[in-house]
Amino acid sequence: MDCLAAVDGSKESENALAYAADIADAMDGSITVVYAVNPTAHDEGGDEPTVSLWDADQRLVLESIDDAEQRGLELLENAADFANELGHDVETELLYGNPVAAVTDFAEDDGFDTIFVGHRGRSERAGLMIGSVAKSIVERATVPVTVVR
Repeated sequence: MDCLAAVDGSKESENALAYAADIADAMDGSITVVYAVNPTAHDEGGDEPTVSLWDADQRLVLESIDDAEQRGLELLENAADFANELGHDVETELLYGNPVAAVTDFAEDDGFDTIFVGHRGRSERAGLMIGSVAKSIVERATVPVTVVR
């Protein structure tokens, strides 16, 4: 069984990786850990931070693409170290784009059998306003998805 575990640095994604390791061990499977860098969320900006939601021509620069990539690589390294502590070797892959599309497309294109993802458990109101990556992965994936808290 080829398992894909998506991480974001949260405790919930660490729990998902631990659960993926348990399943992979039971099924004599492998794990690939992924993190998605979304360049459009990190590399747009005007001259100054935006002061209003309606100020469309100026955007707050959150993080440079280089910083986002470095952070992603560090998260993947930490995840690989954690999996190693659990007695499991993993492969890692830095993906680019919207996390929902990047993770589900990678899973489908590379023939993974299942996806494991953490869920932070935001309130229903926050989920409606900003959405849930885990929920969106469940809805878009063509393979089974396990959501872990």
